[in-house]
Amino acid sequence: MNIGIDIIEVKRIEKLIKNKRFLNKIFTPQEIAYCKNKKNFSQHYAVRFAAKEAVWKAAGEKSLAHRDISIKNTQNGKPEIIFPKKFLKLQKKISISLSHTKEFAAAVAVCL
Repeated sequence: MNIGIDIIEVKRIEKLIKNKRFLNKIFTPQEIAYCKNKKNFSQHYAVRFAAKEAVWKAAGEKSLAHRDISIKNTQNGKPEIIFPKKFLKLQKKISISLSHTKEFAAAVAVCL
């Protein structure tokens, strides 16, 4: 079992997402659509960034890029990871938990 954790300041991501190149390099179009429709959109971007970092650490796949890790909420609000086909073997092995406040976002990923 591998565990990954990440915490980030929301203000840091708030500054970075103003750069379209950064935004499109890190987040999928679905994540961008989800986050930009939220009242406190910076918090949602930040927690997804933290989740991507935590998943990358737990997965231990060096070829895994941020954009390969997509965070989506299920109908009941539980966050889940969506991977491209070449990383599907990881999809059922990793669970995540996300949390954010006005100032910080954190995520934990567990890979069985």
